[in-house]
Amino acid sequence: MSPVLAAAEVAPAPSTIRTVWGSPLYRGATLALFLSGLGTSAAAPQITLFLVDDLHVSLTTAGLYYLTSITAPVAGYLIGARSDRTGRRLGLFRLCALAGFLGWCAMALADQVWMPFVISAVVLAFAGGAGSQLFAAVHDDLQATADPGGDGVVSVVRMALTAGWIVGPVAGSLLATAAGPRAMLVATGVCTLAQIVPMGFARAHAAPPGAQAEAAGAAPPGAHQAEAAGEAAGGAQPATAAGAPDRRRVGVRDMLPLLAFTGLYVLVYAGEPIKYGYLTIYMHDDLHLPTAVSGAVIGIQPLIELLLMPLAVVVARRTGMMRLMVLGAAFGVGANLCFALTGSAAGMFAGQVLMGGVWGVFAGLGIIVAQRLLPEAVATASAVFMSSTAIASALGGLTGSLGVSLLGLPHVFLAPVLYGLVATAGIAVMSRSRHAVG
Repeated sequence: MSPVLAAAEVAPAPSTIRTVWGSPLYRGATLALFLSGLGTSAAAPQITLFLVDDLHVSLTTAGLYYLTSITAPVAGYLIGARSDRTGRRLGLFRLCALAGFLGWCAMALADQVWMPFVISAVVLAFAGGAGSQLFAAVHDDLQATADPGGDGVVSVVRMALTAGWIVGPVAGSLLATAAGPRAMLVATGVCTLAQIVPMGFARAHAAPPGAQAEAAGAAPPGAHQAEAAGEAAGGAQPATAAGAPDRRRVGVRDMLPLLAFTGLYVLVYAGEPIKYGYLTIYMHDDLHLPTAVSGAVIGIQPLIELLLMPLAVVVARRTGMMRLMVLGAAFGVGANLCFALTGSAAGMFAGQVLMGGVWGVFAGLGIIVAQRLLPEAVATASAVFMSSTAIASALGGLTGSLGVSLLGLPHVFLAPVLYGLVATAGIAVMSRSRHAVG
């Protein structure tokens, strides 16, 4: 690689940020995803308290609430498939945001135990499709313009969601304390609806005919190993002879690589609900760490994640995305080993730094890989991948509940070590297959 090309790849950040800010679509998607992360993360830690304190359910029953997220992948698939058939990315995005507003407001008004469970399973499941439609719209626009820095744009947009998750839990806790959990749930609904505002009247368009070849020609040398097999650099939608995007229904066989990757991602993510459920308890009750120290341990992960996401895009251009994800999954194994075996504050910090490395890679690149594994239906790919966190949360919650009774603290963290080893091996196999994504 020439020095000029190397320099261009190493320092794309300023131009990428200007590109995002200069485009109404990219800028709007960035602000909308920040609001989405802010609202969702504000409510997530408070739901159990709301169920126990306001609706007077038992802790066991409150824990079952998280199983309602199992419907999210089904809703996500239905929304994504509809989007790929019609091309109405932003119209569906606005409907999903409206569903989220109605769902959270209904949750705030709930006065029966069954109501939050039904609302979450039926209404909020569709609200989660808003983000996937934004990523599909951004993808289409990048392919239409054949932007060689598209990976960086997607990473910046995705960073906004992470930033919202950093601010949200603190804001939600403060609001719930000051005004009560029902007010906090209404605020979450307002944040969800407010996603529509920064998008304004932005319009997105599908990739034009020939965008696939143009994008492949515009990509920097060595960026995508899969191009030799004719795979699009950004996963553009194939075009028909008439020049319109192909809206055919994708079959299960077409989706197998995406489903395999998503399943491995579920195994990587499953350690997160275990960590959030038990790491704070372990640090407080067993290690007797001061509150300030345990708070710093929890807070260091998203900071590391934000710092590493832009770097992950640069490194992936040289190594290939899936190869870098093998390293990311291995970081998760190391992190959970630190939690399970070190028994010290230093070990907790080390584990969280490694976990920041996991999400610096997967948060920045996962959606890009998913779209490239199903380039003919990027909205479906986005929806399936993004809704997989619901399955991972259910798996992690169930594993943590069983694991802590069988293994106790801190050895419950050995369960996500096993999941991580399987994920690392599986992604390594995919990185060497014909489905590898560069």
